[in-house]
Amino acid sequence: MLPALYNLARWLARDPADAEDLVQETFLKALRGFAGFEPGTNFKAWIFRILRNTYLTSRTGLAARRTVALEDELELDGGVYPEGAIERQTPEVNLMRLSDQAAVEAALEQLSAPLLEVILLCDVEEMKYREIATVLEIPIGTVMSRIARARLALRTALQERPGERRGVRV
Repeated sequence: MLPALYNLARWLARDPADAEDLVQETFLKALRGFAGFEPGTNFKAWIFRILRNTYLTSRTGLAARRTVALEDELELDGGVYPEGAIERQTPEVNLMRLSDQAAVEAALEQLSAPLLEVILLCDVEEMKYREIATVLEIPIGTVMSRIARARLALRTALQERPGERRGVRV
């Protein structure tokens, strides 16, 4: 649980020290309010909501710039294969992977805070839509809509890269 909380905090705060402080504050608030946790409910959603609310009330807030790294994919022979499926590492493959990662990070930085939040929780933290709705305190339909809009924005940003490879999927 700690690595996942830190991971999200790091993306939101964009500073390792601020992310550590955010996670510590989250655990402090969770311990103080643990009596309010209802047994049998989703603990992960509960603590992620505390993290998010703590971030929103922190000095950095939603105005902070954000970065995220997603797993890279390479297009080979018309099919898309994850980087891990390739057995050999060459300088060319490494350069393409770093280029793709930088493009994804740049595209993510262009997302508004509400779209970035849902894409991080859904595609990075692998939360279910209902869990995301609980964490963000929004209807599940809004979660689904934001995820669709975020993925479309990322796909568009990645396809518009001049002089780059086409077909990178998000």
